[in-house]
Amino acid sequence: MSDETPICSAKGCRVDAVWVLAWNNPKIHTPERRKTWLACEEHREHLSQFLGVRGFLKDVVLLKEWEARDV
Repeated sequence: MSDETPICSAKGCRVDAVWVLAWNNPKIHTPERRKTWLACEEHREHLSQFLGVRGFLKDVVLLKEWEARDV
């Protein structure tokens, strides 16, 4: 596992991520597959809306909670 702090996935943003946006594209992914984008507090809503309008957004979880799931 990397020691680097995860950063926001928004274009040009270099702020530490706080949120995980779990998503999938049903046209190319199996239903259980989850891809992730990371978001800072400022970009969480924008990225959620981008994925949500396309029907891709499945879950929005705090990064620390998402990381605890993997343990």
